[in-house]
Amino acid sequence: MSISRGQKNKGVKYEKSLIVLYVVLLVLYIVASVYTRMASQSEGSLDLFGTIIPFSSFPGVFTTIANMCVILMVLFLDKLGFFTGMILLIGQFPMMIIGFVKGHNVSALPGLFTNVLTLVVVIVIYRRNRKIDDFQQHEIDILVEQQKGSKRLFRQTITALVTAIDAKDEYSRGHSIRVAEYSRKLAQEMGKPEEECEEIYYTALLHDVGKIGVADAILTKNGKLTPEEYEKIKEHAAIGHQILSGITEYPWLSIGAQAHHERYDGKGYPNHLTGEDIPEIARIISVADSYDAMTSNRSYRDALPQQIVREEIVKGAGTQFDPEIAKVMQHLIDIDYDYQMKEEEDAAEREISDTLKCTAYRAEISNGIRVSSAPTTVRLQAVPSEKTGLPSLVLFDAVDGRVHTDERSIKNLDYYEYAEIRFDGKVKLTKAREFRVEVQEQASQKIAALEGRKDHGYVIEAVRYRDHVRIRIKDTVHTIQVTIALQDNTRYSYIGLTGENCILQNIEIKKDEKEIDEKEIARIAPEISYISGPEGDVPNLQVEGFRAAATKGIPIGDGIRLRFHTKSLPSARLIWHCPYIDIFSSRDGEVYGRDYREYALVRLDGENWEADRIARNHLIVTKQESFVGWDVWKQKNREGFDCEITIKRKGNRIDVITENFGLSLRNVTLIGSAAGDSDGQESWIRTDGMIEESGKGVDREVYAALTGDQCAITDIRIMEVDQ
Repeated sequence: MSISRGQKNKGVKYEKSLIVLYVVLLVLYIVASVYTRMASQSEGSLDLFGTIIPFSSFPGVFTTIANMCVILMVLFLDKLGFFTGMILLIGQFPMMIIGFVKGHNVSALPGLFTNVLTLVVVIVIYRRNRKIDDFQQHEIDILVEQQKGSKRLFRQTITALVTAIDAKDEYSRGHSIRVAEYSRKLAQEMGKPEEECEEIYYTALLHDVGKIGVADAILTKNGKLTPEEYEKIKEHAAIGHQILSGITEYPWLSIGAQAHHERYDGKGYPNHLTGEDIPEIARIISVADSYDAMTSNRSYRDALPQQIVREEIVKGAGTQFDPEIAKVMQHLIDIDYDYQMKEEEDAAEREISDTLKCTAYRAEISNGIRVSSAPTTVRLQAVPSEKTGLPSLVLFDAVDGRVHTDERSIKNLDYYEYAEIRFDGKVKLTKAREFRVEVQEQASQKIAALEGRKDHGYVIEAVRYRDHVRIRIKDTVHTIQVTIALQDNTRYSYIGLTGENCILQNIEIKKDEKEIDEKEIARIAPEISYISGPEGDVPNLQVEGFRAAATKGIPIGDGIRLRFHTKSLPSARLIWHCPYIDIFSSRDGEVYGRDYREYALVRLDGENWEADRIARNHLIVTKQESFVGWDVWKQKNREGFDCEITIKRKGNRIDVITENFGLSLRNVTLIGSAAGDSDGQESWIRTDGMIEESGKGVDREVYAALTGDQCAITDIRIMEVDQ
């Protein structure tokens, strides 16, 4: 449970009050102790309304005041008061005993016994307080466990409910759970507090609960719905709202069920709400719901490739989706390098059956097993159906981690095959550069085929370091080690199990967590570099993945111009595979350096990202007459071109300006208190989209760095900007 600012302030005030009380009681105790000693040694007297009172009568009064201070410390200050009181009381005993023994001061005896009594009272009070605290803590622990149990029961109950609803249609199984997870990711990326993220998760989990009132025949229909059936489907939003509105403890649950099909442009249902009239929680679920629909299998299609999903999110921004939330989803897609955000049954390792029947060569191929810098071990038994039966591996890359043979899938899923590896050590290269085979046999035994055996056990170890893959195939007779040099380090790599005239069974896969270093795989070919061209003021940069590399920070000052040559890497296939410009500050001038703050990330394809929400950005993208389309734009990037970026700074305002192939970009970044910075500057963006600024500067060095995705940046020149 989150703590409000008011609660925190009350807690701070209470702690200060205890400190003041402690100081007052301690000072009062010291004063009372001093006056006790002075009064006991004084021979004077006090004339009080005609009555003479000797000072020797006051020690008992002062002693009582001192002891009361100790008791109050224990009552109100817990351990601190107890230990302070014990030190003060025990510290008095030596002086009292010495005074009684040496001075034969009988008057010290009452004080001595009073101290003993106070000491006993202090111990009793403290022990009683501890027992009360322990009892209260025990009660709190029980209450916390009960709350956890209730929350766990709530989660399990609604999960079981939505699972049952999703199970009505085999193509929507797990849909609600995935939408809930994506919604929580969006909320976290938007900076929502954890408690609100949990609320959004459970609301998304129940967003389709209204389908319980829709006929199964409609939900499970394979063909196109009639207009009447579609109207029935649309009723699930109102039904869900009706079901959940009775849960008064969680009023937000019904909001998601009712409004998750509203559209930002007002063309949704059931109430045709527009823009921010749609509750934010519903706008978040809407994006997550559509994303899962596109990344899940359907009866009429497989899950869409990641780049197509992203393009659909971009197209829907401002019409179907809240543009800001759509932008956050685009960012989540960009950093999802392995395309993990999709229906789980599509994950390659989870789809591999423990048995694979191979008749003709490559007639059956398992889904891909990812080969990375963390070793993967595959164990299997091979049973030949004929004398020539033998297993094989296919080394490849594809967006969906599967082997493809038809031209359409090869193109759409960017299928790229490196090599075929037979278990007898024979290798056939397709698009890899080189290979090396090493065979180690035990004693004088030769390589054994499967002939005459009922089964044959194999252990396959696969690992990769940058552009080299090493695969070891072991059995009881020999070890075959195959090293393959890939084209470069920009693509992924998978192995698919296959074979000819054999059955592969008892397949087990284990992934190691520890990654290897470059010494583990001996190079058989030099690494290909795409940045061997001329070098300018900054070292050339090869970016093989999303922001996988960046230049050092270049101080912006009042303004700079950056000129460079850029070219997409051969593996680049998406619009956002291009250079980016990072505007940031850090104490060492390094991207992700000490005290790193990112103000803007501007991409040449016309998008930006505010990573830390400590600045405001306004990006203006203009497609001029010379812009002929994204296909041409991507082709120009593949061919390579010279680019110039102008960066101007005035106070807390930074302008990034560039134009390439008819795509004109101008991004205005404002750094200041209105954007959440702690420097105290004032800045804002007016409701009409125009930029205003305060003129106050930012008291920190601001840098620019080049980065990107799947691109090579060379001949980087830094020049002064024309003011």
